[in-house]
Amino acid sequence: RSSRDPPLIERTLVTIDSMSTLTSCVARAVVAPKAAAKRSAAAKKAAKPSPALPAGAFATASLAATPAAFAATEAIAQTADGVGVAVGGAVVVAGAAGLLIAADPNKRREDMMSETGGDEAASVRNYFDTEGFNRWKKIYGETDEVNKVQLDIREGHQQTVDKILDWTAGIDMTGKTVCDAGCGTGSLAIPLALRGASVSASDISSAMVGEAEVRYNEQVKAGAKAPAVAPKFEALGLEECSGKYDVVTCIDVMIHYPTDRVNGMIDHLASLSDDKLIISFAPKTLAYSILKRIGELFPGPSKATRAYLHAEEDVESALNAAGFKVTRREMTATSFYFSRLLECQRV
Repeated sequence: RSSRDPPLIERTLVTIDSMSTLTSCVARAVVAPKAAAKRSAAAKKAAKPSPALPAGAFATASLAATPAAFAATEAIAQTADGVGVAVGGAVVVAGAAGLLIAADPNKRREDMMSETGGDEAASVRNYFDTEGFNRWKKIYGETDEVNKVQLDIREGHQQTVDKILDWTAGIDMTGKTVCDAGCGTGSLAIPLALRGASVSASDISSAMVGEAEVRYNEQVKAGAKAPAVAPKFEALGLEECSGKYDVVTCIDVMIHYPTDRVNGMIDHLASLSDDKLIISFAPKTLAYSILKRIGELFPGPSKATRAYLHAEEDVESALNAAGFKVTRREMTATSFYFSRLLECQRV
């Protein structure tokens, strides 16, 4: 594999390594159903039968196949909002299953967590303060030193940010108080601040939030109009955020929270908001769960954190219990980035 290929998950999102061996297992992560069906129909005409192989043997053979050869057997499985996932035929699935059983993706994470005494939050902090910071600083930046997977993640994340900015475009943000929990490098906090909002931006990683402050200052220095109240950037875990705000945002952060902690996380975020709560998460569907699991077979050297998918109905139930109702929802699905976005209003 190329040293430039990134690991599967990162920070808000669920991704798949771009190397050709993986595309032999997954011809294209997410595609439009009609386009994929058309390619599948055309490919079947040219496909040649091949001898059956045991699951393990086929898994090894499929890793050596070219994406073009694999595309001849792709089929479409339907996922949320009509987004399809291109996977191989039954034999490919069986081969992938052999790899899934043989792999132990949790071991590398357990080894890493042992350095923090099993504290998962501390391991996430360490990751984003070290090698994770270098990776995500590039992805959330403007450098050309990214591969096609990282570029796709950048574009997907920006689409999510742009949707939030569109949702708030009709609101006069001057003087509005905003808490951006898990702000990363400031992709949402900075434009909201430049619209006049009084922003409290925080992240568990001091390196990430420090980069956010640097980027804000650079934009103001370059001529952007500074708000009346300068944004506050702090290194805080989500549970440490406090105060009351007109709007609370938490984008692509829930992927670091296991199911048994998500309800508490949502309840805490809700307690900070007097009006709106905007969150995003990687949705738990069969297709995305399979993609996540396959990607775990090909960890990169900086892959160190667990990634959690969440069922939308569970998230919405927690929001309702916390006194909020969902008023708008969007799905962002690029090739390597999947994120469900919810805008919620206090009832």
